[in-house]
Amino acid sequence: MNLQTERLVLKEINESHTEDILKIRSNAAINRFLTRNPPTTNYEALQFILTIRERTKNGQTMYFGISYKDQPGLIGTLCFLNFSEDRKTAEIGYELLPAYHRKGIMSEVLDIVLPYGFDDLKLHEILAVTHTLNEPSKALLLKHHFALKQNKKEEGFPEHLVFSLKNMQAHF
Repeated sequence: MNLQTERLVLKEINESHTEDILKIRSNAAINRFLTRNPPTTNYEALQFILTIRERTKNGQTMYFGISYKDQPGLIGTLCFLNFSEDRKTAEIGYELLPAYHRKGIMSEVLDIVLPYGFDDLKLHEILAVTHTLNEPSKALLLKHHFALKQNKKEEGFPEHLVFSLKNMQAHF
């Protein structure tokens, strides 16, 4: 699998990315719209890396680090998670360090990841969940033709919106 654009590459996350993962997952601006316990040490970031590696091996998730082609460090992450039992639906999640916001990076990443989800993973539908106040994330999803699922809510999180993108080539 070779997911890259002219300036970006998606890569497997490994132990060498521990400090990057700590920086990304503990960032207050990113976590403003998320419900999670951010890591506070390199050890906790490493534990997260080992967990996602195991979940990727088991087919529970697919996790990618985002970096510029000419830089080893990660500036963000993207993952497919919460696969349906029949593997036709999955949720997509993403995060990007604030210094890289508003540069078209996540849009560029979605341009290659969405076709990968439909063509290679054979998904029929990709879901995205975002906070009602996360305007940049909502705008990104709408730009990439996701539609708000008016009648769908994430259980226990009334402040979240669920968006959907269906593969129009899939035969349901």
